[in-house]
Amino acid sequence: MKKTFLFLSVTLLTIISSCSVNKAKIDNDLKKYFDSSHVDGCFSLLDNASGEITIYNMKLDTQRALPASTFKIVNSLIGLETGKITDEKMVIKWDGIKRWNDDWNKDLTMEEAFKVSAVPYYQEVARRIGRDTMQRWIDSLHYGNMNISGPIDSFWLNNTLKISPDEQLGLVYQLYFDKLPFTKRSQQIVRDVMLQENDTLYKLSYKTGWGFDEKNNAIGWVVGWIEENRHVYFFVTQVKSPDRNIDMPTVRMKIFKGILSELGFFKGEK
Repeated sequence: MKKTFLFLSVTLLTIISSCSVNKAKIDNDLKKYFDSSHVDGCFSLLDNASGEITIYNMKLDTQRALPASTFKIVNSLIGLETGKITDEKMVIKWDGIKRWNDDWNKDLTMEEAFKVSAVPYYQEVARRIGRDTMQRWIDSLHYGNMNISGPIDSFWLNNTLKISPDEQLGLVYQLYFDKLPFTKRSQQIVRDVMLQENDTLYKLSYKTGWGFDEKNNAIGWVVGWIEENRHVYFFVTQVKSPDRNIDMPTVRMKIFKGILSELGFFKGEK
């Protein structure tokens, strides 16, 4: 048990030690979900009520990688806190450049941009925030390696900024409980836009991400939490594949939802 905890980040250690019961479970049975899609990856789940954390692939769970569009969580928070985003309804007009995703090729509100993961919207937000202000907030959050060198509008996409899955887990935990160094308003707005499914049996909130590391591996993320019967569980799924042509949006959700289903979610019984 203690050996397991030695590998976890300081942020996650703080979270686990604050829970009433400290348990760590390595679940290698979850490997089949990644194998079925011919990918590598990791998964972690924190049960807030019990303090139990379930982990598959501890080695990858503690390795940092580009956050890709999961950085929109923090970009949104900083934008709101600095007034560069007034609220979730703030529109940034389309620049007229046609991109591969048609959902991006129009004027978007912050809420819409978050839902469709519009890179251009958040690149403009980062430019408006500016390097010095962005760096101060990244440092205050101790976000991953805290490196935002290079272009201000792409450091989360080009392998400059990196964060590990266990650090991501710590981030969404703190966001849920208003423990990040932002106003409650900013954190509430981001929590609201992260809500993706609101079923009578559960509420599912997350942000996805997709990018490529220095070795050209596709990196996919699903980061967030699920609530059932007023209990909250925090999760991080990371998918890694050498296939640049992988259908990452489909694969990451297939793996993520397959694991949660096996663990008994989506039934309102947790």
